Amino acid sequence: MRRILGIALAVLLIGGVIAVVIGGQGPEGTATKTVRGVIGSEKSEYFRDPDVVKALADKGYTVKTETSGSWAMDQLALKEFDFAFPSSSEPAKEIEAAAGVKGAQNAKPFFSPLVVIARPGAAKVLTDNGLAKMTGKNSGTLLMGPYLKAAGEDRTWQQLQGSAPHPELTGTVFIKTTDPATSNSGALYLAATSNVANHLNVVADEAGIERTAPLMHKLISVQGALEPSTDDPFRAFISGSGEPLILAYESQVASLLLRRQDPGEMVVLYPDTTVNSPHTFVPISDRARELGSLLATDPKLRELAVRHGFRPQEGVAEFTAATAPHAAYLNPGLTGIRQVGAPTVKILMALAARAKG
Repeated sequence: MRRILGIALAVLLIGGVIAVVIGGQGPEGTATKTVRGVIGSEKSEYFRDPDVVKALADKGYTVKTETSGSWAMDQLALKEFDFAFPSSSEPAKEIEAAAGVKGAQNAKPFFSPLVVIARPGAAKVLTDNGLAKMTGKNSGTLLMGPYLKAAGEDRTWQQLQGSAPHPELTGTVFIKTTDPATSNSGALYLAATSNVANHLNVVADEAGIERTAPLMHKLISVQGALEPSTDDPFRAFISGSGEPLILAYESQVASLLLRRQDPGEMVVLYPDTTVNSPHTFVPISDRARELGSLLATDPKLRELAVRHGFRPQEGVAEFTAATAPHAAYLNPGLTGIRQVGAPTVKILMALAARAKG
């Protein structure tokens, strides 16, 4: 009998330990609330970071995530999630409506501008032909007006002066993007380029769509198959493959540098006209109501967001200080960059449909 009681007690003790580990309890974490969210893939590493997991647990949260293109989130069964965390504010409005939480108290903890990462040879050829200008050893500005003029004329690398020493540069000059119908970066690329093509005005009506759609179609159709997120093209570029010009988030570059990983041969070009990407937290259930503001205001979580390359909404100084050793690649103050608004979701999706043909 004593042996049976001992075995039973041991089983209970083991079960208790398992419950503690799963629940995130104990000295290494105090999480009491598990929430499930759908996020843009560019935030996956942030939420997987053990330091972020611990910081959230210390505030009472265990956060489980799945990824989706930001502009496709409103098509999901959102009632299965406690929150959605798209990569900009425009799709957040559609998510609120689809989830039945219109007017929810959302938060914008951090943002990241879009950049174009280029091989050094490509950046030099663009610069020599007036389509870009270098501002640092590994950084520069993409001049959107001249670049879009070249794209509209179907210019090839071989037609650009100084391309002969770079046999890897062949075919039509284009920037590899993601699918603008589902992915935030691809959609905001259309937002910025259509603004330039629309005489530096946000496209706001059918006339604007008609005026800019032919060029948008050229920018997208030349790419062939479109990726659902920036993650795969970015990884391909870092590995030494992929296209010579890739659309990415600054956070992807900054995170790589802050983790002291080798960026390889990379030049970071900031488009001179851009739409910033404020990652917008949409609470769907009451369980996640406070999580968005926590991500925005908690000092430890802000510090970790910077470590992953994101810019806290009110944290220019934090980002600048952290990335100072990598100023050769980055533009902390976004000097010389014109920031413009995005079209409405309806207009932008119409542009995306026309761009994809």
